[in-house]
Amino acid sequence: MKIETFQLERWMTTWELDVSHDITESGIAPLSIAGLLALADVDDPNGYLDDLIQAPQMYSEARGTINLRASIANTYATAEADDVLVTTGAIEANYLLFNVLLSAGDHVVVTTPCYQQLASIPKAIGCDITEWPVTPDSGFSFDLDRLESLIRGNTKLIVINSPHNPTGALLRQSDLERIAGLADRVGAWVISDEAYRWIEHPGGESLAAPFRDIYHKAVSVGTMSKFFGLPGLRLGWIAGNAELAEACWAQRDYTSLSPAWLSDRFARLAVDSRERIQRRNNGILAENLRTARTWFAENGDIVAWNEPKAGLLAMMDVIGVANTDELSERLAAEAGVMLAPGSTFQLPGYLRIGIGQRPPIFAEALDRTADFIRAFHTRS
Repeated sequence: MKIETFQLERWMTTWELDVSHDITESGIAPLSIAGLLALADVDDPNGYLDDLIQAPQMYSEARGTINLRASIANTYATAEADDVLVTTGAIEANYLLFNVLLSAGDHVVVTTPCYQQLASIPKAIGCDITEWPVTPDSGFSFDLDRLESLIRGNTKLIVINSPHNPTGALLRQSDLERIAGLADRVGAWVISDEAYRWIEHPGGESLAAPFRDIYHKAVSVGTMSKFFGLPGLRLGWIAGNAELAEACWAQRDYTSLSPAWLSDRFARLAVDSRERIQRRNNGILAENLRTARTWFAENGDIVAWNEPKAGLLAMMDVIGVANTDELSERLAAEAGVMLAPGSTFQLPGYLRIGIGQRPPIFAEALDRTADFIRAFHTRS
């Protein structure tokens, strides 16, 4: 299988270790292990760590330990541990699902713009791809009537993502129920990328139920990277049914084989402590949203955004710049601020902004960005 270049990841790896102010990052400000242990309210953190250090670092259970899978299953209304497969990040979960569910020639509807993998892997398999666009023309919102017009009698799979990366658009409960009805009409599977599950904005809308709890041929994909602030664990999951989890498990024998032993243990702590983690996240989001609203209001002559309804991401319109490729490169190289170019999401006049960074870095990065864009216009 030949796969096209992953444009966003290639761009991110160029700059992410060199810039001082990364505000395009897609997750919440990362937690340390010490921070996780504090939020998890472990009685004896040093003893807990000593036990891990002394334990032999063997292969972990291939599909994830029963304890972790049970903890993840408990976050859904009807799932059991055997309905869950723990994976090496959500990226492996998606990869396995596409290769299990799809064959060349299958018709797939994919929400776009999207994390490129969600379209590129079905394309590499040889599927017939139809895009369901979430664009400035739709006010960065989901058009359910448009989706209905795109679904065919032979549609095999619909791929959705809410809260949406990169626009912050939101599918509400009634929207998901309608999608379930549309999919059921033709017998299609639905993969729901729920990387931003639980990331509600303080005072904002409540998120809908996970799609796994709404539709019998739905698969919810989760990750430790976004809400939990633990991307370094490299751990995600599939929540579908036991038969699908088993089929994906057989596929992953050829990829990563099993999750990391230590990651599995820390991930269970995080899943079981998600209410405390949510309180930590709410503090970050409340401060950054206040900062962002003020900044966009003060700099409305050079930038604009549709504030995200939930999640961590939005697209920043750079007024008067038709393509932000050069701007994003120079912003990173000269100002130390990382904002991904919109071209990596088929939106060339935009930059992707994330609101999960530590508040002092976020505020300073915005100030640097405004100064740089004004100077960029002057030089141009």
